[in-house]
Amino acid sequence: MTPREAFTVIDRIACDKEIDRLLVDLLRYPSAQTERLEADPLLKTFVAEMIAPRLTELTGSAGQVDAMGNLIWRLGSARETGKGLLLMGYAMTFPAASMKEPFSGALVDGKVFGVAAECALGRGACEQKGALAAMIYAAAIITRAQFALHAPLTLAVSLAGETGRHDAAKFVLDNDAISARSAIVGLGTNNRICLGNKGRIDVEIIVRGKSAHSSMPEKGVNAVDGFRRVMERLDRLRLKAGHHGLGNATLTVTQVSSGPDISHTIPDACRAMLDRRLLPGEDPDAAFREIQEAVQELTGWSIAVTRGAFMYPSEVAKDAPLVAAANNAIRELTKSESDVFYSPAALDAGFLNRNGIETIMFGPGDLRFAHTDQEIVPLQEVRDAAKIYAATALQLLLA
Repeated sequence: MTPREAFTVIDRIACDKEIDRLLVDLLRYPSAQTERLEADPLLKTFVAEMIAPRLTELTGSAGQVDAMGNLIWRLGSARETGKGLLLMGYAMTFPAASMKEPFSGALVDGKVFGVAAECALGRGACEQKGALAAMIYAAAIITRAQFALHAPLTLAVSLAGETGRHDAAKFVLDNDAISARSAIVGLGTNNRICLGNKGRIDVEIIVRGKSAHSSMPEKGVNAVDGFRRVMERLDRLRLKAGHHGLGNATLTVTQVSSGPDISHTIPDACRAMLDRRLLPGEDPDAAFREIQEAVQELTGWSIAVTRGAFMYPSEVAKDAPLVAAANNAIRELTKSESDVFYSPAALDAGFLNRNGIETIMFGPGDLRFAHTDQEIVPLQEVRDAAKIYAATALQLLLA
């Protein structure tokens, strides 16, 4: 069967009403980030009691929930090890915050939000759950088409989504026997192909001095003054520059606090959090060492530098086989040309690429609406994404 014939079958099998209902049901089930992150029992319940049954309903198989709580669903032969396709979707969304009725899944006229399409409203709509619905339904399309696949299609529903770290993706690769040459990370890209993204490393710096009454500052060692000198040194770091799609690496202060929190007192501690964005080719370990070395031996203060969560940068070539397959699917199914872009956000694609799995980001939804009170996703984008995921998979996996 040729790819074009397969695309015709996909178009015939896909049912808009089924896709819409799946999306709305996912949006109505809360799975928001809490301080427990992937360990939150409500998040695991969402995967086990919402996603697994819907997969069974649509495909005949619920897949397996691993020891962490991620769901792994597979279809097709594994005789060609390492040549499969991984679709990675996310269960966790941003918290409800100030959004009214964040779990309504209401269908709304997008014109109210400047979008000329019918949309679904709800937390995670444009970020995780639009893509998740499309990936689940793509699995249904390929199952129903009964194609013979030479390598497996794997759908991994990760407990992550808002953690800013690779823990769940690492668990999946380390424990779930993933056989994949290529992968698509499902996040909102307006159904455009994202070829790469920046990485990120969080760094905590604590500067310690000596407290004194503020009327006698000479008796103390002001930790804030020390922090100012730390920043002067960090400002002199020469960061990598000039990536054609991502611009320059950056180092940004995101939080600063000092103590003790007492009036008229010289602070003896100043804590700051730094966000170091990495370009493709940069190593998180090297970036951390560079910061450490820059603030050593600051006379008069003690400096502690601690490495926090990190995510690897990512980049895939524009002519990569996965990109060509996705472009062809978009062209045939939507009768439009897709452009490619790069994201400054940090994503799991970097971890997958670092482990030899060629990975792009693709999914319905405009991230301008993410984390806002107007989080929406156009229904047509979700419908199109489901078919594009399926068509991309078939080009790579058909026997």
